[in-house]
Amino acid sequence: MSNRKKLSVVNTVHYIRLVYRSVLFILLIIGYTRFRLFSKASIIESLEKIPVIIYVTWAVFVVEMVMRFFPSKYESPGCQKQFARNYIKSGSTDIEIADNNATVLVALIWVVFNGIFGALHMAGILDDGIMILLCSAYSICDIICILFFCPFQTWFLKNKCCCACRIYNWDYAMMFTPLFFVQKTYTWSLLALSVALLVRWEITFYLHPERFSEKTNEYLKCANCTEKLCTHKRQLKSLWQQIEEYTSKRIKKLRK
Repeated sequence: MSNRKKLSVVNTVHYIRLVYRSVLFILLIIGYTRFRLFSKASIIESLEKIPVIIYVTWAVFVVEMVMRFFPSKYESPGCQKQFARNYIKSGSTDIEIADNNATVLVALIWVVFNGIFGALHMAGILDDGIMILLCSAYSICDIICILFFCPFQTWFLKNKCCCACRIYNWDYAMMFTPLFFVQKTYTWSLLALSVALLVRWEITFYLHPERFSEKTNEYLKCANCTEKLCTHKRQLKSLWQQIEEYTSKRIKKLRK
């Protein structure tokens, strides 16, 4: 009998997001390249000539963020643990957030990293188009972190999985950080909503830390997980190991 498990609803939503965010990034790359090679108008001006693209993209991300303010079965348990209805008392009062101190380091690294791009933008070296492309690239990296590999989890936070991630709802604020330097109503509104989402998350954490600790919240236990992303990641890791083993055998055979 096969050990493979079907993708959960939440994981399917992640893959859908990965697809349309990747398509958007490719379209933006093509548009920016055309602007650099053939057009005198900036990519922002070119996009504003076709406002439906801006309206649809803006609306999609706004809907995604607004959904995060409310309980939803289509969102990851990682961001749903903040809600009272998902707090399942374990009986323990020992609140433990192992990765809490690392959040300050992550925040500092992110601010400095994007501050470099911001400084280059203010110096006129990078234009608005690059900042938009940077946001789009971040949006893809966000899903890659969830589905495949997260450097924040592996190198800094050391959390067991996305479900227990201390900074899960920072993702949109991190994604839209470069929009601070693009002075448009639709860009700043996305940034403002993402910051509101982050602030809501942090306020909830400091008021109800028991919801964010696996020791006090049974919702964060593996047995209660509806995402099953760890199973999916193990399958991907196993597939990658099989590919490496096959490649290694082929190389050895060719060298004989």
